[in-house]
Amino acid sequence: MALFQKFRENWVRPALFFGNNPISLAGGAITSASGVTMIGYWLVENFGRANDNPYLGIIFFLLLPGLFIAGLLLIPIGVFLRRRKLQLAGLIPVEFPKVDLNDRMFRHGLDIVLVATIVNLLVVAVASYRGASYMDSPQFCGQSCHVMHPEYTAYKVSAHSHVDCVECHIGAGAASYFAAKVNGTKQLLEVSFHRYPTPIESPVANLRPARYICEGCHTPARFVGEKLLVKSSFADDAANTETQTVVVLHLGGQDSLSHLTGIHGVHLGHIEYVATDSTRTTIPWVQKRNADGSETVFATAEAGSGVPKGERRVMDCIDCHNRAAHTFVTAEEAINRAMAQGAISPDLPWVHKEGLALINAKYASEAEASAKIPEQLRAFYQTQHPEVLPGKAAQIKAAGDELVTLYSQNVFPYMKVEWGTHPNHIGHMNYPGCFRCHDGGHAAKDGTSITQDCAACHNLLAVDEAKPKVLADLGIQ
Repeated sequence: MALFQKFRENWVRPALFFGNNPISLAGGAITSASGVTMIGYWLVENFGRANDNPYLGIIFFLLLPGLFIAGLLLIPIGVFLRRRKLQLAGLIPVEFPKVDLNDRMFRHGLDIVLVATIVNLLVVAVASYRGASYMDSPQFCGQSCHVMHPEYTAYKVSAHSHVDCVECHIGAGAASYFAAKVNGTKQLLEVSFHRYPTPIESPVANLRPARYICEGCHTPARFVGEKLLVKSSFADDAANTETQTVVVLHLGGQDSLSHLTGIHGVHLGHIEYVATDSTRTTIPWVQKRNADGSETVFATAEAGSGVPKGERRVMDCIDCHNRAAHTFVTAEEAINRAMAQGAISPDLPWVHKEGLALINAKYASEAEASAKIPEQLRAFYQTQHPEVLPGKAAQIKAAGDELVTLYSQNVFPYMKVEWGTHPNHIGHMNYPGCFRCHDGGHAAKDGTSITQDCAACHNLLAVDEAKPKVLADLGIQ
């Protein structure tokens, strides 16, 4: 009892006396208002319909929690300022107003303060957790920051769209989390002052090695074996003549006898290279560690003797699969895929040639492209092939809409992202890719060179053939 009386005399009574000031009262009001608003939103979110607006997340998971904590801080600040003011004026009373626990109203007041304190602690805990979770969500990374719109758009249609951004871009542990938030703050300042690069630079210079990212789900040593790849192409003629290329890829890996074979197997050893450009497209120097521990250096004539200046890296998955979660395709590849899938009907005469011209045209913005592409496609058939329009109006509209989708997934004028801005190093049809090293020009001192033998990586079963016999033999439509 004596301890409670001491606590009441030395803490409760002074706190109530000094807390009766405008700053502390305003802090209590701010905390109460923001807390009630957050709790209401959480209830609606959990038991009602979730809203995918990223700016609501910023308000309810970042700004309001900050306002809530600011209100809490104002309460002791107000107490401190009033105490100091009265102390300087010599007006601090010898005895503070009495606290009468026999007063029923006062006891209810203390109950309210106690409950409010517990609720505040819970709100701070939940808000901290929700805020941290929201900042780690793809929605926050891709939608809150308009600069990341191209990357987020590509991510949503990629094979990794179910993998959160932080799984690849932030490592495990407090140090990685802190480094990511520091980098995020830097990016926030760049966006605020319009100092961000256009387009977003690629590859990411500080991305963790693949063994910490890709290998959490993928096993590079796993034996994959052979993979059949069928690619359709359409000609720029009235019939949109379709041809197909059939390739068997020797992906290989490490088999049950520990033999390293195929594309993956050959590259599982320790390989280092030097890239002399920011996109890692120009690679004049490669060093491979052999099975016996020796090392062989392959270099181009331009590299000269010694190790050229540039970025030196240990080769891993990301050096070939460099756009695994943010792939931008070429215009030709985009329209061929759409026509092969039936999203753009091959029955529309000249649709390949005209559609390719429309999505390759220059537009000031995505909005302008969305308006002009369908309009110009329809105008083409109205003026050049009026006989087609009456019977295939729906197909023409669907084709126009799909062309807009293809454009909006790959071209972003305000970020200076165009067709081909970001090279994809898988393969070698649209970009140097494999030929960065397998060009026949990387030679060792003993005269050997990095192979350029096509059969080492794939076999061509058919090249641009109409209805290849091999597909019929395999029973593939």
